[in-house]
Amino acid sequence: MITGLLLALLAGSLVSLQNIFNNKVNVHVGSWTTTTLVLGLGFAASFTLGLVFEGSAMFALHHLKLWFCFSGLIGVGVVTCMVQGINRLGPTFAVSISMCAQLGFALLFDSMGWLGLEKVDFTFKQLIGVLVVVGGIIVFKVGGREKRTANEQGLVG
Repeated sequence: MITGLLLALLAGSLVSLQNIFNNKVNVHVGSWTTTTLVLGLGFAASFTLGLVFEGSAMFALHHLKLWFCFSGLIGVGVVTCMVQGINRLGPTFAVSISMCAQLGFALLFDSMGWLGLEKVDFTFKQLIGVLVVVGGIIVFKVGGREKRTANEQGLVG
């Protein structure tokens, strides 16, 4: 379990780092060029590492449903939407909303047993957990918008 927690934390930090890099690339080139560079370099790196660590076993796709192979197309939407979201909302708010969406949809997919997942019983504790996270994002965003003047802070007068 500790290994899973550490890997999840590492994945979260890498996603945040990638989003920042993607946004910096997008400043200099268009959104589609950014997506092409990100996914193209990701393909080259993962293909090379796959060959190094798995060899020809990398191509053994036993019992794999064909439609799961198209998940890379979802990556196009992920990169494009995150880059545009960060441009419009800023990194912290965009990533926060993305995390809430991931959590909510993961709960939905688990509870319904969709996409080949083992169905997990839905509990209101899970719903409350998701709502607490969403509430925290709202408090974070609304709280960040308040700018007090020097007079309101008691610095002038």
